[in-house]
Amino acid sequence: MVGHFVMLHGMTGSADKMRPLAEKFCPSGWEVLVLDAPFPHPRGGFAWWIRDAPATEYLDNETLSQLQISVDFVVGNLPTDGPIIVGGFSQGGAVAQELLLTEAAERIVGVVVLASTAARPLILLEKLCELPSQRLFSMHGERDAIVPMKQADEYTRLYEEAGWDVTKVRHQKGHMVDLGSEDTLHDWLRKTVQ
Repeated sequence: MVGHFVMLHGMTGSADKMRPLAEKFCPSGWEVLVLDAPFPHPRGGFAWWIRDAPATEYLDNETLSQLQISVDFVVGNLPTDGPIIVGGFSQGGAVAQELLLTEAAERIVGVVVLASTAARPLILLEKLCELPSQRLFSMHGERDAIVPMKQADEYTRLYEEAGWDVTKVRHQKGHMVDLGSEDTLHDWLRKTVQ
């Protein structure tokens, strides 16, 4: 049975922009799934939710509603069988983690979170404690001015508390994917699909 590597773009991103990164890291023999988020962003591209508040503030009801629409959209586009590794950059990383709260969770064997945070940490922790322990890969920049490092440390702690195998990559850059760490991600993915 073929596995699926699902990678979700960040705010103002697109499936076309995420595809090269997803294909670069997709485990051998697995298929890539990238999607355009359901909300067109006023500055171009797409978003999983739209709001002007900083990432450090809790999501309001309207934003949570948009988040749920996005999660339902992703679940509705997932292949119906095979293991899944879900991941994403920034907003996409938050949506990827929300998939653990859905019926797709039983098929998720790994989560890749790049420069992101958990949208609803307490609900996520409760669910993580119910699920079989899997693997988390977290990459975050020390100079990330959009999603502070503190938020990355907070969500990774949730997975650790739930007994997950957590790999943390911290780099000296900002809100971005550090391609200097690509070997670490390749190794993590290889071990995850073994």
